[in-house]
Amino acid sequence: MAGHNHGHTPAAWTGVTIAFIGFCVAGAFTVAASPLGFWAGIVIIALGGIVGLAMRAAGLGMPKTQPVRPQPAVQSQAQAQAQTQS
Repeated sequence: MAGHNHGHTPAAWTGVTIAFIGFCVAGAFTVAASPLGFWAGIVIIALGGIVGLAMRAAGLGMPKTQPVRPQPAVQSQAQAQAQTQS
């Protein structure tokens, strides 16, 4: 698990920061009873997701890794002969 960065990438941080600002805007305007401001906050939240995906597509997200296949065990000639003789 030490090899994983848990999504700590510029794309993730930027998307989450924008979405957090959107939540704050929507919350503030909810308390102020202003539907227009609330919906503006919702748009900002969606914008955070779009920006995060765009940055990931631009290469600023977590790189995709290929699964590692285990290699078959290689036996020495002595081990192979010992198995065939027994």
